[in-house]
Amino acid sequence: MTSLHSPLEESWTETLLAKAARIKLVALDVDGIMSDGKIYFSAEGDELKGFNILDGLGLKQIMATGIEVAVITGRSSPLTEKRMRDLRIPHLMQGREDKKTALQELVSTLDIQPDTIAYMGDDLPDLPAIRYAGLGVTVPNGYWLVRKYADYCTRVNGGHGAVRELCDLLLTAGGNLETTLTPYLEP
Repeated sequence: MTSLHSPLEESWTETLLAKAARIKLVALDVDGIMSDGKIYFSAEGDELKGFNILDGLGLKQIMATGIEVAVITGRSSPLTEKRMRDLRIPHLMQGREDKKTALQELVSTLDIQPDTIAYMGDDLPDLPAIRYAGLGVTVPNGYWLVRKYADYCTRVNGGHGAVRELCDLLLTAGGNLETTLTPYLEP
């Protein structure tokens, strides 16, 4: 079998890969990152949102390599709680407008350093966390100022596999991409 590489790997700089190789915790915003940022309401007032299944498998893959995952969102939603429970994401912080403070709490709880965190967000409430983390990531449909300060902007929009792209970056940087993909190629 030939060696497996992400087609995006050629666009990842050595600096980006070095930052990604240190990551022990991935912290994610929800709306605009794990979803497309749109919130739908039924006639009864029930909230609806979609999560990309590609992102979910990518998160499971990085957790299998020992990377912790946290979700920090300014909104509180039972849908988000259900999705994170389904994915077995251990750290869910809802209703947290100050995402940098939430990250600092995780640093203390998990006994890690800020430079070992990747934070992915798309709007101004995410900017302090992006600047605090060792690897700040955003999406092309994120707010322009967030894109300016992020270390990396994914090729695809939030809710369309952007989290999976980050997961592939982390797996590649950690030398785990091929090992993670090989079981799916066995006869």
